[in-house]
Amino acid sequence: MSPTLITLAVVGGILLLFVLWFIGIYNALVVARNRFKNAFSQIDVQLKRRYDLIPNLVETVKGYMKHEKDTLEAVIAMRNQAMAANSRAAANPGDPAAMQALGSAEGALTGALSRLMVVSEAYPDLKANQNMLNLQEELTSTENRVSFARQAYNDAVTAFNNQRDVFPTVVVANMAGFTPAELLQIESPQERAAPKVAF
Repeated sequence: MSPTLITLAVVGGILLLFVLWFIGIYNALVVARNRFKNAFSQIDVQLKRRYDLIPNLVETVKGYMKHEKDTLEAVIAMRNQAMAANSRAAANPGDPAAMQALGSAEGALTGALSRLMVVSEAYPDLKANQNMLNLQEELTSTENRVSFARQAYNDAVTAFNNQRDVFPTVVVANMAGFTPAELLQIESPQERAAPKVAF
């Protein structure tokens, strides 16, 4: 065998190893990205459940709280804003602007729900209403599910970002267009608290 063929075989083998290495890293990044997108879809399911409960809650409360029209309208407005932000985030999970907008909208909705619950405490008949008690239980359960789904999403995003940012994967990630994903965070300490739903 001639030295030229040996050199070509060695160079070809090195190129093949490089291509296989690149493909392996690329595939691992795709798997990690799909994990955090799947984790976001779990948040999406729970948020939609939450958004569906809110109109029922408002309708139940409406008959008792005729003088609290502004509070009820604020809850509906915040729900609509949160739904719009969730739709944008669901279209591209991990997008920094979409995640920040969703975090802010969810925080505002939580604040509006908290105000509604505080105001509703002044209505004893409402606190005893079976429909209200059922909605309270559903909302509490949903808030817990949302918290767990957010935690799973943030864990998956952290794992993706860690995998993406280590050397030599970061080289492949930058070449292939894998940008860092954004965590879903609630900005203000008041918004971090789950709405109080005790009657």
